[in-house]
Amino acid sequence: MSTPTDAAPAPVTAEVELALTGMTCASCANRIERKLNKLDGVVATVNYATEKARVTYPATLAPASLVETVEQAGYGAALPAPPPAPGAEGPGDDAAGSGGDDVDPEVTALRQRLLVSALLSLPVVVLAMVPPFQFDHWQWASLTLAAPVVVWGAWPFHRAALVNARHGAATMDTLVSVGVTAAFTWSLYALFLGTAGTPGMTHPFELTIERSDGAGNIYLEAAVAITTFLLGGRYFEKRAKRQAGAALRALLDLGAKQVALLVPDPAAPGGEREELVPAERLVVGSRFVVRPGETVATDGVVESGTSAVDASMLTGESVPVEVAPDDAVVGATTNVGGRLVVRATRVGADTQLARMARLVEDAQTGKAEVQRLADRISGVFVPVVIAIAVATLGFWLGTGSGAGAAFTAAVAVLIIACPCALGLATPTALLVGTGRGAQLGILIKGPEVLESTRRVDVVVLDKTGTVTTGAMALLDVVAAPGVAVSDVRRRAAAVEAASEHPVARAVVAGAEGDVPPVAAFANVPGRGVRGEVEGTLVLAGRPSLLADEGWHLPADVADAVEAAQAQGRTAVVVGWEGAARGVLVVADTVKPSSAEAVERLRGLGLRPVLLTGDHRRAAVAIAAEVGIDEADVVADVLPEEKVEVVRRLQAEGHSVAMVGDGVNDAAALAQADLGLAMGTGTDVAIEASELTLVRGDLLVAPDAVRLARRTLRTIKVNLFWAFAYNVAAIPLAAAGLLNPMIAGAAMAASSVLVVSNSLRLRRFR
Repeated sequence: MSTPTDAAPAPVTAEVELALTGMTCASCANRIERKLNKLDGVVATVNYATEKARVTYPATLAPASLVETVEQAGYGAALPAPPPAPGAEGPGDDAAGSGGDDVDPEVTALRQRLLVSALLSLPVVVLAMVPPFQFDHWQWASLTLAAPVVVWGAWPFHRAALVNARHGAATMDTLVSVGVTAAFTWSLYALFLGTAGTPGMTHPFELTIERSDGAGNIYLEAAVAITTFLLGGRYFEKRAKRQAGAALRALLDLGAKQVALLVPDPAAPGGEREELVPAERLVVGSRFVVRPGETVATDGVVESGTSAVDASMLTGESVPVEVAPDDAVVGATTNVGGRLVVRATRVGADTQLARMARLVEDAQTGKAEVQRLADRISGVFVPVVIAIAVATLGFWLGTGSGAGAAFTAAVAVLIIACPCALGLATPTALLVGTGRGAQLGILIKGPEVLESTRRVDVVVLDKTGTVTTGAMALLDVVAAPGVAVSDVRRRAAAVEAASEHPVARAVVAGAEGDVPPVAAFANVPGRGVRGEVEGTLVLAGRPSLLADEGWHLPADVADAVEAAQAQGRTAVVVGWEGAARGVLVVADTVKPSSAEAVERLRGLGLRPVLLTGDHRRAAVAIAAEVGIDEADVVADVLPEEKVEVVRRLQAEGHSVAMVGDGVNDAAALAQADLGLAMGTGTDVAIEASELTLVRGDLLVAPDAVRLARRTLRTIKVNLFWAFAYNVAAIPLAAAGLLNPMIAGAAMAASSVLVVSNSLRLRRFR
């Protein structure tokens, strides 16, 4: 008898992020991506702005093969350095402190090349453009100055063009190298062979100079100016790209480099001493000291001490948070108060800082669909431009316009074309937008999120922990006639102190003065508690608990209960000696910023809906407090029914955003068109969302939507400019209306403009 064939196991995959070098334009990124994706089972995404490749590959494939594939394409790649083993010695002080060094050797070298080229190019351009400065044989002086610029200054373009040519490819560098070399070679031909000039075309932007001795047109000023302009464009582009990634580098550099670890020492006071060690040596369970002004080394729980912690760099919250024993603290926050002893609960890649950095990097590496379209265009851009340049040359020669004019137009076409702006349009905006979001406590998980924020028109707000604090608080105490309020509060706290119910904890937290002990305590499930306080039987709970004992309920107490319930609050009736003596009003309190947050969400065109499992009366009271219409309150919802509420709104034609923080919100967050998880919530909720609000403040939600929409708008403006520039500029150059020198300046400016527009997102407030 044959046994059924086992199903083939799913292939095991791994993921790695490669650091790339040698890319000079979007065509390079597109080429590397194509090469990697040709490998069996490999899915790669290459980001020109971040100079990284995110690669998913079969576990059977050696990562070194990925590096080899990139190198075979003519570029450099490096695998990430392995993380230090837990508890291992970290880098020394010098290495640890180098994280803030923001000097890029590539940018420095490019600046030096630019300065030298600019100094040599200026007299060449002046001599060519200003006849009074021309002297006998000035062309030879220009040649002497131009040769280093064309050979050494333009060498990055020539080198990249040669590397790509060896691999049968062409990029933007190919266009620049061919254009500069052609202009220089033509000038050498005209100078040494003294060919007669041709009248050529006369254009309003024609800046080539007719030599007085009739030797023909020379293009030395165009060759050096093109080189200098493009070096300048590349320098400012790289510097701006580095500025765009500054927020993420600052985030990664927040962590403490050293920590005062507590180690056992019988000879020391208290049996332990402090030892200054690299932060990498911390493991889960390590105990360490954080003094005022120091950075908390890793996520942990306060064991002793009280202080205030500044988390502004992680959450954007400017007000320090008070912490005491058993409170959680997050690594990279700053202790601004007293001395703390902290026990580590998360280290290394598991900390909140590391997870935030991972989310931001993931978002910056991802690609929106519109960027994939731009990449496809960049992939065929260079061959098309070369074909247009050749056609332009042939056309003007065919019309009898002369070799000089035809050559000018063809070189202008080569130089004006710019796939770089297309490649930079989306990733630079994402780089700056996600980095700025991280500074404000907003984590955008990927480029697809941006489109979702544009479409949403309804925002569903989970009540508990999102609109409210999620913690019950004692709001009011009403005493029966002849009874002191302090006596009601004191006896209620005494009998509730033995209970773990959230309402009981709120009553105890609201107690003033000493709370007497309780004897003969008993919990009455669903009704309340009872016990002896100072020899007297005390009952606390629902009115029915006292009624079952036959105790009297005064009218004032009954009225207070009814008033509390009408507001959706919980009324705890307290009684002793056969009668109810007072009422304690307890409720989940609204966060101070929730009303303003709701108003801002409305201002963004979103209709707020309050969603809760609480009874409707309580939900309506909370909704009224924050400015949500009663018709937009959905109450008495079971956790598994929350996702059905989102589906129902979607079925009505709405695009729905969901804000929540708990495990029971995860399904709804995943179902929503846009999920926003409060960072104070559960890991499950955060994983199910597209946006994470690190701060537990609803006011961050409208800021997150605004930032995402602003980033999307920036991307669209960038893409419009990049497409419009090429659509308009190439025909103008082909028509002979652009001198190559002006074309070079315009091409360099296009990339700088796109990156500079993205950098405006750094000023988002």
